[in-house]
Amino acid sequence: MATQEPLMTIIIPAYNEANRLPETLARVASFITSRPEWLDVIVVNNNSRDQTREIAAEFAKTHGFLQVADQPIQGKGAAVRKGIAIATGAYAFICDADLAMPIEELPRFFPATLGQDYDIAIGSREVPGAQRYGEPAYRHLMGRAFNFMVRLLAVPGIQDTQCGFKAFRREAGKAIFRAQTIDGFAFDVEVLAIARRWGYKIVEIGIPWYYGPGGSVSPVRDSWRMLQEVLRIRRNIRTGCYAPPGKGAASSVQARSQPDV
Repeated sequence: MATQEPLMTIIIPAYNEANRLPETLARVASFITSRPEWLDVIVVNNNSRDQTREIAAEFAKTHGFLQVADQPIQGKGAAVRKGIAIATGAYAFICDADLAMPIEELPRFFPATLGQDYDIAIGSREVPGAQRYGEPAYRHLMGRAFNFMVRLLAVPGIQDTQCGFKAFRREAGKAIFRAQTIDGFAFDVEVLAIARRWGYKIVEIGIPWYYGPGGSVSPVRDSWRMLQEVLRIRRNIRTGCYAPPGKGAASSVQARSQPDV
């Protein structure tokens, strides 16, 4: 196996997840050991103030498939960017620490299951085959309103940009995240906007999704920040910051230096 590569690297961005992480890692480990495919895991500690890093590092001592990385830049986008940069699997899979999509559903994202290859496969709570469980009506309405703005301003046609479960073909993911600039929660929108402009193949996969309270997202505060980030992405689109490499694209450093709207 030393001469092979994992089929998929599971990237878990973690900010103050000490309460959930032990159960999450135990469940991920149980799944991985039950599968014939070679899978590995990266927990990206995103500047946590609790025992997130210590818990993940202790777990890694007895589970060789897991490594811990640190991303001191605050924000889920920054954490995922770190994980993608060091992923070694043929595919890299972003997985929220709350396992709102049960990890046992991961084979939905395997190319063999889909019967096709892809550059990006995004879990969706809106396309056929999707199911939502326990989500408050107001959260659903807020999500749909935000998605309407996303489709209008940045990524038309994609029904659920914000679901936290996405897979990237490794080469595509690394290229996209080198150009990606948003450190916050709207990084998904930027990644998909870049992928669209670079001609990558995107598929939406309906998944079962279970709402759980206690996440790090504040509906009011973070919704406003995400709207600002989407407006920034819209501006970057209009000014050509996401042009394909070699076609006059602005550098990621230039894009990152632009102030938020």
